[in-house]
Amino acid sequence: METDGRGRDMTQDWLDRWDKGRTGWHETDGNAGLKAHWIGAAGRVLVPLCGKSPDLAWLADRGHQVVGVELAEKAIVDFFEEQHLAFDRADAGPMTRFEAKDADITIFCGDYFQLTDQSFDALYDRGALVAVDPSIRSRYVEHTKSLLVENSMRLIITLEYDQSVTPGPPFSVQAADMIDFWPDLVRIAEHDDIDNCPPKFIAAGLQAISEVVWRSG
Repeated sequence: METDGRGRDMTQDWLDRWDKGRTGWHETDGNAGLKAHWIGAAGRVLVPLCGKSPDLAWLADRGHQVVGVELAEKAIVDFFEEQHLAFDRADAGPMTRFEAKDADITIFCGDYFQLTDQSFDALYDRGALVAVDPSIRSRYVEHTKSLLVENSMRLIITLEYDQSVTPGPPFSVQAADMIDFWPDLVRIAEHDDIDNCPPKFIAAGLQAISEVVWRSG
């Protein structure tokens, strides 16, 4: 069992959030930053902690082989139902594989650190780096790097806000940390995202939050 900085079981906390609908970070219409700044050529795209994001379908519609990873089975089933996609389900070692029948989308259900496929041409991370507890953030980044081919395209979307007001998740990822983790990425866009932030942030009194887009190449 892995715990966060407050001693909570991180796995159970994540599952509870999906079971109880506490998913204020979910974007029903997908992410505008992805649509504006994605430049990846056709290839295999890794989407860690994908939830039920419609971004998976957006990427598949553009010719990519999309592979998501998600801990909560409810999120995966919800994704296929909401996208009106039939799927097959099968055991895949320590994980369970959900594969769309009529789209190039596969989602593995289980512990992200159990994924060992090392042949992804691109990474799209909008909900993972900001979701993992800061205590395991470095481990998450190193594992992600191990799954990517050399010179992979990467698009990572982060949040920046004052965590003294509210602790997250989703967590703030400062620019200095991004430079340490991914020194070749470029900060290409940012905008005020206070209107789309989780309701609990507003309730806590947060007045400013920025969504930041980082990209390779």
